[in-house]
Amino acid sequence: MHILFKRWTTLALLGTTLAVAACSDDSDKTLIEPASLTLVGRYAENQALDEGRSEIVSYHVASHSIMVINADDETVDIIDASTLTSTALANPLTDSNLTLRQQLDVATDVTTITAGGINSVAVHGNLMAVAVENDDKQANGVIAFYTLDAAGTATFLKTVAAGALPDNVVFSHDGAYALSANEGEPSGDYTNDPQGSVTLVTISNGIPADSGTQITFSEDDCDANVRLSGPTGTTAAQDLEPEYITISGDSTTAYVSLQENNAIAVITLATATVEQIYGLSAKDHSVEGNGLDASNKDDSINIQTYEHLSGLPMPDTVANFRRDGVNYLLTANEGDSREYFFDADEATCIAAGGLDWDDDDGCLSWTDEARVEDLLLDAAVFSDSTVQDEDQLGRLKVITTEGDTDGDGDYDELYSFGTRSFSIWNADTGELIYDSGDDFEQITAEQLGYDGFNNNNTENKGDNRSDDKGPEPEALAVGEVNGHYYAFIGLERTGGIMMYNIDDPTAPEFVEYLLNRDLEVDIETDLESAGDLAPEGMAFVDAADSPTGNALLIVGNEVSGTTTVYEVK
Repeated sequence: MHILFKRWTTLALLGTTLAVAACSDDSDKTLIEPASLTLVGRYAENQALDEGRSEIVSYHVASHSIMVINADDETVDIIDASTLTSTALANPLTDSNLTLRQQLDVATDVTTITAGGINSVAVHGNLMAVAVENDDKQANGVIAFYTLDAAGTATFLKTVAAGALPDNVVFSHDGAYALSANEGEPSGDYTNDPQGSVTLVTISNGIPADSGTQITFSEDDCDANVRLSGPTGTTAAQDLEPEYITISGDSTTAYVSLQENNAIAVITLATATVEQIYGLSAKDHSVEGNGLDASNKDDSINIQTYEHLSGLPMPDTVANFRRDGVNYLLTANEGDSREYFFDADEATCIAAGGLDWDDDDGCLSWTDEARVEDLLLDAAVFSDSTVQDEDQLGRLKVITTEGDTDGDGDYDELYSFGTRSFSIWNADTGELIYDSGDDFEQITAEQLGYDGFNNNNTENKGDNRSDDKGPEPEALAVGEVNGHYYAFIGLERTGGIMMYNIDDPTAPEFVEYLLNRDLEVDIETDLESAGDLAPEGMAFVDAADSPTGNALLIVGNEVSGTTTVYEVK
């Protein structure tokens, strides 16, 4: 099933050209054709189910190479895209027309630490940076730098020390800085919780400095809306966990998502100074247009509003653009819980104060997640006792550290993880400018029906993520095509790409939804026919830098292990 859904149609149409009126004067209409996505490239030679063989992606202009984080092999896979044309793939679910140039074993080049996983890759000019975590995840990682030649071949240059668990690496647009977001996750037993941080490395004449500046955070940086929720004794510096970085177009400012904290840190690059950390506003799910399907046990698509239920955006990927003198921040509002386990038998777990134990996961040391059916709700607020039924809110996973507004031990409000949407904010003030509401669930419900709605990315079974975070928007990119700005949002669970015109940041327009996934195959036994599962990372390529002469959107699909290239025109 290769689905293309456009807002201005009532049917699913593939390859249909649509003209949209650009002005309202019926006597003299100027017709414009909105940009659309065409799948023109795919690399599927190294597939493995849910092993992370294609995650974060970047692009080398000079060689037309795609750099892909292959977490399973702990390599950067360098894929040749130089022969791409504008011809759509004949068999988009199974075709593989791209080839591997080089598989870069980063761990063999890193000698200053015992390398663990590699998490992110970025390219600027002929310099490539790779975020490498320590084999001891609570110890400091590194940024590994490579030079790239005209053929895209990578040569190791140096490593620069980073913080604990560098999870994302980026360059400033002018190439003067490389930054990593160091998440600083605690150990499974929560006895070792390193500080979250951002590493800033200056670059001169294409050569990174031998050491970087480690930027840490404090409670004084935070406004009142920042979520600090770790166990007793956790400092703000430990609790704040950087996830993703986007750099302003003028290369002066970094905006850093702190996902579990539902917040954005603003950093001035020239001085390596944290200017502020602002919390993001909650989304009221009682408002019409902000509905959600909250149950995976009702055997139906049931998108509705609920009183006293809100969602915290908790964005993963963030991007930014500037329009009419205003800096805007775009967020993919995935949501994320904290849940930490360590290896122990049941007796040891209980003696250590563990919250729960089972054979598979071990001892649960900390979580901020529970289902509504397991909570004590304020009866005066939630007067309808059926709200905790499994076909209502009972199955929904919510945040246990939020919602007891009067401190009496029961919940007066409920807060879920993520908002199943993307948002646009004033990047400098944190003011919400736009949210896509329940678009993603409404669109996928209409187009995919029950069997494809809120699917997981490892199984074709409808409605099985409604109790969690729904379609789970994670990947995000912004680009300009023919003078118009577009946002591309990847749905990690359901799959597919949502495309919006964002020329007017206050009123974006949905353009299309493209899903390259077979909703009928058994994914475990027939992965090669399943299509592209779990878009994890995206990179937008300007038309001037593309081998086809048109803009490209590159997508790393984590669960299928495929890398896809869409032409945008």
